[in-house]
Amino acid sequence: MRKTRKMSLGLKSVIGIILMVVLLGAILVTVTSRVTTAIIDSEYENKVTDMAHTVAVTLDGDHVRDLRDQIVEIYEAQDEKVGSDGMGTPAHEKYIANFQHLKETPEYQEEVLKMQKLAGANDVESVYILYAYPKDKITLYVADGSAVANDPGDFDPLYEVNYGVIDDPTIGFPAYITNTPEYGWLVSAGYPIYDSNGQVAAFGCADISMNVIKAESQGFTIMLVIITLAIALILTIIYILAITKAVVNPINKLSDAATSYIQEDNGNAFSELQITTGDEIENLSDAMKKMEGDIKDYIANLTEVTAEKERIGAELNVATQIQMDMLPRIFPTFTDKKEYELYASMDPAKEVGGDFYDFFIIDEDHLGLVVADVSGKGVPAALFMVIAKTLIKNRAMMGGTPAEVLAYANDQLCEGNDAELFVTVWFAILDVKTGKGLAANAGHEHPAIRRANGEFELSIYKHSVAVATMEGIKFKEHEFELHHGDTLFCYTDGVTEATDAHNILFGNDRLLAALNEKPDAHPEEICKNVKESIDFFVGEAPQFDDITMLCFKYN
Repeated sequence: MRKTRKMSLGLKSVIGIILMVVLLGAILVTVTSRVTTAIIDSEYENKVTDMAHTVAVTLDGDHVRDLRDQIVEIYEAQDEKVGSDGMGTPAHEKYIANFQHLKETPEYQEEVLKMQKLAGANDVESVYILYAYPKDKITLYVADGSAVANDPGDFDPLYEVNYGVIDDPTIGFPAYITNTPEYGWLVSAGYPIYDSNGQVAAFGCADISMNVIKAESQGFTIMLVIITLAIALILTIIYILAITKAVVNPINKLSDAATSYIQEDNGNAFSELQITTGDEIENLSDAMKKMEGDIKDYIANLTEVTAEKERIGAELNVATQIQMDMLPRIFPTFTDKKEYELYASMDPAKEVGGDFYDFFIIDEDHLGLVVADVSGKGVPAALFMVIAKTLIKNRAMMGGTPAEVLAYANDQLCEGNDAELFVTVWFAILDVKTGKGLAANAGHEHPAIRRANGEFELSIYKHSVAVATMEGIKFKEHEFELHHGDTLFCYTDGVTEATDAHNILFGNDRLLAALNEKPDAHPEEICKNVKESIDFFVGEAPQFDDITMLCFKYN
C-alpha cells in the first residue's frame, strides 16, 4: 500500500511561526494604514473646509447674489433644461448658450479672477460657486475659477445627503472625499457666501487633489510590508535553529523508537532512549517507557479506517460549528429596535451546506437582509458561502445599492472560481423608519409578502442572473415599501423543492398554505410552522437540499 507522505514537525513549526508573524504583520500594516489614512483624510478635510471658507469670505457676496439671480431667472425661463449629465450634446450646448453673456459681465470676471488667484496661491484643484436651487433640488454653477471650468447655468443633482442646505443654507457642504477615474482622489467642501444683507447668496466650493499624498501613503504601506517580511524571515531562521535543537531532534528520537518498536518488534525501544531536555518532551519519553508494555494492545485496536472516519467526523463537526457561528442565531435580535421583528434559520442537508442568511445594521436607519444559496453541497459550497457572505456584508457596510453590492461580490467571486460555483442571492436594504427599500434578486426564489391583515402572496418579478456566473454583470434592483403590519418571507429552493418518498415537490402552493396557517404570527412561529409542514410532507424521505428561511415583520 502506498504510504502517505507526512509533514515533519519541524516543517509544521516553521509554517506556524511564518503564519503567526505574517498575521501579526498584516494586522500591523492594516492598523497603521487605516490610522494613517484617517489622519491624512482628516487633515485634508480641514484644509479644504478652510479653503472653502476663504473663498466664501473673499468673494463679493452682492456680486454673487446678482449673478445667482440672473442665472436663476434664465434657468426658470428655459423649457428644456439639460445639466452636466448631458454635456457634449446639442441640447446641452443650446441650453448653456443662454448663459454665455454673463461671462462678459464685470462682476463675473472679477469673481472668477479672485477664485483663480486663490486656486493658484493655495495649490487647489478647483474653486467655484454653487447655488442650491430648492425647487428642483439641483446645484447650479454660478461661476467657476477652475482650469477646466463649468459654464454658468450648468447644474448637477443635489445629493440627498445635502438636502439640509435647502432648509438651512448656513450649514454649507461638509467636506467629503471621492475617487474617480477622471480626477483621481479629491476632497471637496462648500461654505456659504453671505451678501450685505446677511443672507446666503450661494456657496464657495473648493476641490483639493489627494493623488500625491495617497501615492505616498501607499508607498509607506509597501515599505512596511517589506520590513515585516524581513523580520518574519529573521525570526523564522532563529526559530528553526532553536526548535530543531530543543524539540525536533528529541521528537525524532521518540519517532524512531516508535518505528523500531512497531516494525522491528523491539520491546526496549523506548527504554533505551536517553532524552534529558528537562521539559515536557522528557516527560513524554518517561511516559512512553512506562506505557511500553501496553502499547501493542492499543495499536491493535486502532485501524486506519477508524482513524480516518474520526478525523473526518471531527473536522466536519468543527466545520459545522464554524458555519453556524457565522450566521446570526441570537433571537430576538436588535432588541433596541422596535420597528421590526426578525427571525431566520438554516438546516443544512449535510454536515455543512451552501445556504446562508444574514441581516445587519448598516446605519441608524438602514437594515440589510440577505438570503442566498450556493450551488453544490458540502464543504466546497460552505467555503464559497463564507466568502460570498463576507463580501456582501463588507461591501454593503461601505455604502451603495443592492445592485452595486452584488456587482462587487460577483466580480470578486469570479476571480479564480475554477470550481465554477455560483450563488443565487436575494439582497435588500430597508429604511426601517419609512419602510421603503431597494432589493436585488440574483436568480433567487420569489419572496412572499403579506400586507397587514391580509394573506401571504408571492412577489413575482424578473430576476437577474446568479452571482459568480460571469464578470462585469449589472444587476437589476427595484424599489419596494413595507407598511405597518406587513410581513416579508424569504427562503431558498430547499423549501419549495423538498420532496417526499414519491419524489413530489413541496411546491409554492403548500408553502403559501403553511404561511397562511397563522399569517399574523411572530416571525419565529411562521418559520417553525413552515419547517413543520415540510417535515410532515417529506416524512422519512432524506433531506437532499439545505432549508433556509428568513421572516421579517415591519411594526
